[in-house]
Amino acid sequence: MSSTLNYAIGSPISSKRINKEKRFQIYGILALLFAITMLFTLFFTIFSKGFSAFIQTRITLNIDLNQEVIDFEGKRNLDTLQQANYQKLIDDSLKLHSLNLLDQEEIELKNLRSILSPIAYLELRNFVIDNQDFIGKTKKVSFVASDDIDQYFKGKFDMTLPENERRISDIQKIFVDDLKLKGQISKVFNKTLFTKSDSREPELSGVLGAVIGSLYALFIAGLISIPIGIGTAIYLQEFAKKNRITDFIEININNLAAVPSIVFGLLGLAIFLNMFLMPRSAPLVGGMVLALMTLPKIIIPARAAILAVPNSIKDGALALGASHMQVILHYVLPLAMPAILTGIIIGLAQALGETAPLLMIGMVAFIPDTPIYMTDPATALPVQIFMWADHPERAFVERTSAAIIILLFFLILMNSTAIYLRQKFERKW
Repeated sequence: MSSTLNYAIGSPISSKRINKEKRFQIYGILALLFAITMLFTLFFTIFSKGFSAFIQTRITLNIDLNQEVIDFEGKRNLDTLQQANYQKLIDDSLKLHSLNLLDQEEIELKNLRSILSPIAYLELRNFVIDNQDFIGKTKKVSFVASDDIDQYFKGKFDMTLPENERRISDIQKIFVDDLKLKGQISKVFNKTLFTKSDSREPELSGVLGAVIGSLYALFIAGLISIPIGIGTAIYLQEFAKKNRITDFIEININNLAAVPSIVFGLLGLAIFLNMFLMPRSAPLVGGMVLALMTLPKIIIPARAAILAVPNSIKDGALALGASHMQVILHYVLPLAMPAILTGIIIGLAQALGETAPLLMIGMVAFIPDTPIYMTDPATALPVQIFMWADHPERAFVERTSAAIIILLFFLILMNSTAIYLRQKFERKW
């Protein structure tokens, strides 16, 4: 018997089997390394392009807050202060700084103005209104740099190209380089990215409106899908009789989980917008569409979690006189809840990253205002990324990557929460 066993182990068939197992292990390790490499490449590309968007370039100018221009009557009337010609004060500062630096015959005021964002006059107006005691004095005022100047100081432009092939002119380069030499160029944390909504100007655009729109839509999706999903799972698993109807329902629930998300967008367009005439591009409608898409992803894991609860617990509760409904509410659901919560969070996290269904209901519109109510026009973070990626300005490239980083943060946070809840409250049977 021993010789037969030794022969079998040392046989060519056994050696081939062992070699196949080793090759399979090697293939598995190579596949894992390839996946990690691709994931690292993806994250490196996104972070390397998007990290600079969290930094904002600001230009400080010495502004003569001329009382004759701002408030010649000296009454400090708010309407007068708001209607003053602040652009003239900025132009005067730019002209004064350009003396003895540039050939005055070649200078175009428009060329110098373009180093600042288009809302520079509004920044100066707000500064004056907040500091009315400064009127009549010369003060240092900080302005947001234009997107081209911002990209220049971040090293995004090839300045060896001829002037007509780059976004920065030689005069602008000389001017801003002199400002930097005098310490009037600074890089600060880009609060605008988090406190403003979409804008046509890259340096003024932010994700606040998109984030609020996504949160509103996610809230509506959870409000609808969670109770319906859990209720459906309880009914199918605990009350429904096994027949052709329930089999048909179960098959369709499983099929709906694999349906492309754009189909749910078409369904929302046909029913919510065209049939019920609900507001277009509203988080309310977006949340309802996402709820339809999330329902199968909640029902399936919820049923699996309920099924995983041992029958002995149910039988023991029934033996003590509890009703079927009491058993479900007081024993089955609490024990299955960690796995159900995991499915809910993962389903909502997937809904947070969806773009296609929201495009179909009009949430792709340009929305410069932050939504207040759920029926206000809004966009969502994935849709904002989609729109920014289509803009030709180079500054939108880094903002697209920055928005992806913010979206990834929310997704990782939600998935980490799901893992934590499952590990903390899961019961082992």
